[in-house]
Amino acid sequence: MKNRIVALAGGVGGAKMADGLARAADPEDLTVIVNTGDDFEHLGLHICPDLDTVCYTLAGIANPETGWGLRDETWNAMASLVKLGGPDWFQLGDRDLGTHLQRTQLLKEGVPLSEITRRFCNVWGVRVEVLPMSDDPVSTWVLTETGELPFQEYFVHQRCEPRVSGFRIAGLESARPAPGVLERLEEAELIVICPSNPWVSIFPILEVPGIKKALGAVQAAGALILTVTPIIGGTAVKGPAAKMYTELGIRPSAFAVAAHYCRVLGAGRVAGFVLDEVDAAQAAQIQSLGIQTHISKTLMLSAEDRVRLAREILEFGKRIRRNRN
Repeated sequence: MKNRIVALAGGVGGAKMADGLARAADPEDLTVIVNTGDDFEHLGLHICPDLDTVCYTLAGIANPETGWGLRDETWNAMASLVKLGGPDWFQLGDRDLGTHLQRTQLLKEGVPLSEITRRFCNVWGVRVEVLPMSDDPVSTWVLTETGELPFQEYFVHQRCEPRVSGFRIAGLESARPAPGVLERLEEAELIVICPSNPWVSIFPILEVPGIKKALGAVQAAGALILTVTPIIGGTAVKGPAAKMYTELGIRPSAFAVAAHYCRVLGAGRVAGFVLDEVDAAQAAQIQSLGIQTHISKTLMLSAEDRVRLAREILEFGKRIRRNRN
């Protein structure tokens, strides 16, 4: 089996973890499979928030202040749009608009999203293979007290304020994994579920027909699945993950995340879980699920933090494998 690493990612936390893995290992040995459930059409343009955040971060051109968008961005187009009465709830920088304009045009010409992503990554100098979870349109809907909301409407326009009662992933019945996704999973020795929102960044990836089955098969063949907590001290580093857990009647914690992946992937599938040192007391509880644990500083405030955490994760995987042998 080829020594490959596959990361499942979405959002800023997933992008940072993917970047750390790319710096800690041979980037050509890493594939990042990215959530596209939050893709949507805005102002006639096809926007891929998670995909762009991951690619911009890997390229070293992401805005360091926000984690999303491009560094040194200007906002002249948005200012003009608002002056003319257009919507300003979803901010698109001038340079970022170029990405969306070209992507939209290529999609209209029939070029698949995975091929567009490959071309863009080549231009940006990204050596890591980045794959959208599917070339087919799949969209995450948030079930709330005010009704069903498209994810970006809930997340950006309504600032995660409506109370959440569940989620629906539309388009799964006709969706297929993007070219290369199943092949990379089948080749993998290590699969890292990044510290992304389990509900709206990772769940859509797992629900694409064939992906969960492939994970089960490769794990049964000896691959390791490791997960990294997005919850530290009962709160999410970024985004509404903790709020979602609470509103769904689950106390947000590292243990809740570990138990979540046990339910979604099946008992015995997850080999290891990385939790923050502030939650060290939960390690024994997580181990009771049959999951080995590694305690670390999981907050990634700098590039050095990303690399350090990624190296620890890779070593954690090696330690689990040695213990099995």
